[in-house]
Amino acid sequence: MSERRRSRNLRPDERVLWETKAGEPVRAYLESRGLGEAVCKEFRLGLSPGSGLAQKALEKGFTRDELKGAGLVNARGNDYFPPRLMFPLADARGRIVGFQARKLREDDPLRGKYVNSPEGELFHKSAILYGLHLSRQAIAKQERAVVVEGNTDVIALRQAGFEPVVASMGTALTERQLKELQRLTRRVYLCFDADAAGEEATLRGMELAVGQGFDVRVVTLPKGQDPADAPQGFEQRLGGAESYVVYRVRLELERAPDRQEGFVRAREVLQRIEDSPERQEALRLLADRLDLPRETLAGLAPARGGGARGGAGAPRLLDAGDRLERDVLAACVAHPALVPYLAELSADHFDSEVNRRFRNVLVTGRDDPELTALRAELDARAAQEALDERTGTELLLRLRERKLKRDLSGADLVRTTELQAHLAKVRQALAELT
Repeated sequence: MSERRRSRNLRPDERVLWETKAGEPVRAYLESRGLGEAVCKEFRLGLSPGSGLAQKALEKGFTRDELKGAGLVNARGNDYFPPRLMFPLADARGRIVGFQARKLREDDPLRGKYVNSPEGELFHKSAILYGLHLSRQAIAKQERAVVVEGNTDVIALRQAGFEPVVASMGTALTERQLKELQRLTRRVYLCFDADAAGEEATLRGMELAVGQGFDVRVVTLPKGQDPADAPQGFEQRLGGAESYVVYRVRLELERAPDRQEGFVRAREVLQRIEDSPERQEALRLLADRLDLPRETLAGLAPARGGGARGGAGAPRLLDAGDRLERDVLAACVAHPALVPYLAELSADHFDSEVNRRFRNVLVTGRDDPELTALRAELDARAAQEALDERTGTELLLRLRERKLKRDLSGADLVRTTELQAHLAKVRQALAELT
């Protein structure tokens, strides 16, 4: 396309940016950010004139209702955007449906550093991935999509030759955005800012993506750095991306107030994940950070069947029996007065070998160094679940009831009568408690 023909196709705000004196300081700003004219024109950046746009549109035959529906004028009929750097927002087919405007002056009447077009018939922020119309082909060909926070990150990376990149409009990924990506790939890299807000956006986005079947990786940047700060080396950063489970375990360990709580949080994550090389890597991370023995790691059984994709409820159903045993032991750790009642239950009341060993530790009073971490976990569990002595008594009865019901299924007639009598007593005791 010739320069003259292209000039005729420019929007008014593009003309202001590239062809007027008012655009000089903004062009200098873009240059200071390392963004060249060619790539900025590819993304069709502009500069809102601040006034006059609505009047010119009216002169060309557009109605005020049409301009308001497009988010170009406010309720009074004046231009919606003051003088700001304009990023046109396009749908997946490249049709402009709204704008994001960056603050340039201190006397700007709008508060936010970035302001979007108002939500309306055309523009829905949650449905837009910035730059998708330009990166679709690269994402499909390379079978991966990198999601960053800022528009300028997308522009800088594309300028550096890295093309399969989009921005999430400054927030965590949404369901509608993920549906757009699903048409192109199932592999997603998240690269949000290293601050608290970016960490939360990463967490929310990846949980949603994992739930929809994506293979999620997380690219961690040094604090204070954006992808646009070092675009040439970005491909190399992807090589060090962490898997979903490794990132989650590391994050839980860093956020936990102490070692015991860190173990409990990491365990909750790991029990939802099917066995895989990534899960094994997360286990090694947990073991290294907390200096855990093999016996403790052996008790962190992976999910069966659905894994992380099976939903948050699946592990709870699979883990119900183990939870009862752990709650009994946790109550006895917190309330030593319950230990004599635990001694009345044989090791056969416990399915897990680790739980059997810890039952013996409590009953005999002997120490087992390999179960130190488990004791810390159970102590934290008792506090978290508010397991008082009365609840502990009920749990012990529940465990006894479970064993009696199992024994009944294979007992002869004489033994059945005896077991039923014991079961009736247990149920009576439970009824009196509750």
